Amino acid sequence: MTLVKRNLNWLPFIFNDHLNDNMLSTMSQFAGNTAPAINVKENAAAYTVEVAAPGMTREDFDVRIDEDNDLVISLERKNEGEVNEGERFLRREFSYSQFQQTMILPDDVDRERVSAKVENGILSVMLPKLTKEQIQKAQRSIAIQ
Repeated sequence: MTLVKRNLNWLPFIFNDHLNDNMLSTMSQFAGNTAPAINVKENAAAYTVEVAAPGMTREDFDVRIDEDNDLVISLERKNEGEVNEGERFLRREFSYSQFQQTMILPDDVDRERVSAKVENGILSVMLPKLTKEQIQKAQRSIAIQ
């Protein structure tokens, strides 16, 4: 029962986390009240998670599969020297000093082939899908004694 629930609820979790303050405070940590925008796309071969984080570099991100086989995306700004001497921000809408998002992955993600890249301020995490044959091959019968 748990596997079906995890498989069916991974996308609503992503979209609902901004609507549910309790989930927001327990699943994500934000600097101020700002969080990077997240897109999730799907095609026949893969899912793609995109995180918009202007000014962030590859070194600012940590992407991993945790012990529960969930995707964890963390962002921590390592350089705080963002303004030149004599400058100050009059308005600042994208400042992420720390962010973490955990996403429950669907059962058809090939966790061994997950990859990520940062380009133009967008972190893209590619989540290749397993074929139906690969999923069936991974299943096994349990002998009853």
